[in-house]
Amino acid sequence: MNPLMTGHPLERLCSPAIWAEGPVWLPLQDAVVFSDVKGNRMFHWSRQGELSLWRSPSHYANGNARDTEGRVISCEHGRRGISRTESNGEMQMLVDRVDGKRFNSPNDLVVRSDGTLWFTDPPYGITGDEEGYKSESQIIGCYLYCFDPRDGSLNIAASDLQRPNGLAFSPDESLLYVADMSIVDFPTLGRSELRVYQVNGRELDAGRRFVSVAPGFPDGFCADEIGNLFCSCADGVLIFNSQGKQLGKIEVPERVSNCTFGGPDGNELYITATTSLYRMVLNTRG
Repeated sequence: MNPLMTGHPLERLCSPAIWAEGPVWLPLQDAVVFSDVKGNRMFHWSRQGELSLWRSPSHYANGNARDTEGRVISCEHGRRGISRTESNGEMQMLVDRVDGKRFNSPNDLVVRSDGTLWFTDPPYGITGDEEGYKSESQIIGCYLYCFDPRDGSLNIAASDLQRPNGLAFSPDESLLYVADMSIVDFPTLGRSELRVYQVNGRELDAGRRFVSVAPGFPDGFCADEIGNLFCSCADGVLIFNSQGKQLGKIEVPERVSNCTFGGPDGNELYITATTSLYRMVLNTRG
């Protein structure tokens, strides 16, 4: 058996969504918040087994993360920006434009230990009305951005991605991994891979392919404390070590969108897949 696996079965915790995405662990609440992108809402699931509606409408929120103060940061397709939920529940739009032009539809993000927000901006929220509002793109390209909420500075960190999606830092934050799922839009020339970049301040050096992902394509993913990557695919979660070798796979009966570590000991992998939130206890921590 894979040494990362405990032998615990995969648990389906709840199935309230049309398209579940963006799980984020909230340690003070002992709970997971996740998006239902197509349902335009967000849910809250506690480890006591209680499911509740966290926000509706959610402005078609997709990826979520926790900032250095424990607040939820969300990528909104509807408002085409990055918002923050304050401790009192109030929402604040942090950034929704670059050089005066609206983003496409921010999709997923990670927070670096210095408080900067790194997010991807593919067009999936503006190509139709299922996950946002159909609109023309104001930007030529789909970029990865770095934003500092302390001073409002924003820069393009990488511009060589066709359809950037999920992203995760290595444990020491020297590397940033990014999913490119452009094969969906460009079947003959597109990518279905994780790319890796050396972090150079608030920019990224030239990227390279880290691993190809199949079946399906990579969406959201996360890293554990030693640099293993847990990446979504069509029928589960693929596990790669930091050298790109596949260590194993968690089979999931629905198409996986994303995953994150949580739980009191940090060893519970929470997985969003189509309609459901799943959990698997592992021999590693996030």
